[in-house]
This record gives sequence, structure tokens and C-alpha cells, in this order.
Amino acid sequence: MTTTMVRDLLRQRPFRPFRVVMSSGEAYEVRHPEMAWVTKNDLFVGIDVADDGLPADARICPLFHVATLEPINTDARAG
Repeated sequence: MTTTMVRDLLRQRPFRPFRVVMSSGEAYEVRHPEMAWVTKNDLFVGIDVADDGLPADARICPLFHVATLEPINTDARAG
């Protein structure tokens, strides 16, 4: 995974939520572009978002361990 790929997803307008799947199988959802931050080697993902919209914690996802970035289907009609 590259920083460019992640930044492109975060900069999409309209933003489309996505899931970060790690090589370990763990997965984290990014439902808003302000809930993820990219550095040269890592992706920080905010988790446990409270009612005020702020994450209670963050996970550090080394980019070389990101297996895939998957779109999250937000279409209420899908099922």
C-alpha cells in the first residue's frame, strides 16, 4: 500500500467510506476523511468514535501490513 493510494481515497469528493484490512485479518472502518491520517510509513485510524464525533483512540496501521482497502457499502437498499 502506498501513501498516494490512501491519500487519494481520503481526498475523494464526495468521500466514500472504506475499510482498512490488515495482513493479520484485523479491519478498521474509515467513515469520515478526518478519521484517518497518513504519514510516510503508517496510517492512523480513529476508532471508538463518541457522540461528539471524536475518536477515543487510534490504531497505527503500518502501510506495509495493509492488505487491502475495501469500499464500505453505505447504500441502505443493499442487503
